Amino acid sequence: MTETLRVAMIGHGFMGAAHSQGWRVAPRFFDLPLEPEMSVLVGRNRTTAEASARKWGWAEVATDWREVIARDDIDLVDIVTPGDTHAEIAIAALDAGKHVLCEKPLANTVAEAEQMAAAAARAAERGIRSMVGFTYRRVPATTFARDLVAAGRIGEIRQVRAEYLQDWLMDAEAPLTWRMQKERAGSGALGDIGAHAVDLTEYITGQRVTGVSGIIETIVAERPLLGEGSGLSGTATSERGPVTVDDIALFTGRLESGALASFEATRFRTGRKNALRIEVSGSKGSIAFDLERLNELEFYDATLPATQLGFQRILVTESDHPYLAPWWPTGHMLGYEHGFSHQVYDLVTAIDEGTQPLPSFEDGLHVQRVLEAVERSSASGGSWVSTAD
Repeated sequence: MTETLRVAMIGHGFMGAAHSQGWRVAPRFFDLPLEPEMSVLVGRNRTTAEASARKWGWAEVATDWREVIARDDIDLVDIVTPGDTHAEIAIAALDAGKHVLCEKPLANTVAEAEQMAAAAARAAERGIRSMVGFTYRRVPATTFARDLVAAGRIGEIRQVRAEYLQDWLMDAEAPLTWRMQKERAGSGALGDIGAHAVDLTEYITGQRVTGVSGIIETIVAERPLLGEGSGLSGTATSERGPVTVDDIALFTGRLESGALASFEATRFRTGRKNALRIEVSGSKGSIAFDLERLNELEFYDATLPATQLGFQRILVTESDHPYLAPWWPTGHMLGYEHGFSHQVYDLVTAIDEGTQPLPSFEDGLHVQRVLEAVERSSASGGSWVSTAD
């Protein structure tokens, strides 16, 4: 019989639903070496946690994550809470001998991320694994893009443009939630979605960002407060509170090879709902990806005769494309939720093989250093700031 991997998920908001989908579906399509068991869902409010557990398929509910981590019948802790709790929970879980999956960004500060990476390194010596949830690495088209770059199909990388565009905060009267509070979220568009743009750039190119110059801006400085205990969908009150994070981040980065990259992260790009876009230009060609068309990849082969030049649309649905073999016949599309099943597959496989799942906490720490460097650059008027350890 397949050995069971007993999972506790701490938190149960938007990401809780997405991660639950991954844990539930992955073992039904992929031949996993360990059988995930959705053992415990942890939430501060028992009533709402029980509703989420019933809806998503968790066997048990708890309200104290510390008690759950101390249990002998839990093997892995999945953290989907706001960023201000990541460090405390992850370090405690790793020190208790639990494998850890932690949503991005890894932490709210570099200091917290350093502590988490150190705890992960200590745990790894005992065979305990940890991974950051940069799920867009596991969209088949982005993985295929990484493979094309690694195979030299676009040649020497010369330029990268990466942007993550949303408009869900366009309404200045939208209520103040934890994602707009620095003490909870760490940063705004920069950390929430800009972290994805940075990680995906580094994943596809195989190069890290070594320095940045940028600016961050808060467009709406105050927003209505939510009624007490009303949650994200509650009614806004007449009182207002300060927005303490950025609404938009624009920055330039340099890769290890010397190539330049431009980045944009905004929650104010009118008309763009979830447009994570990346274009990598090289000496032999280019690749371009847009999350709003996540089953497609554009490829430009500059080595072809002039009469054949032009971007080629590749439909990434073949069984030979990354992750696609267990799913549907060619041309039948995947969606946002499938990346979380792929994440489970990669994590469970690495745990079984005793290898380091990627991205590691060390990778998450590096992204945190990039985010902090952007903030420091903006505070100094856009000066160049190194991301060196």
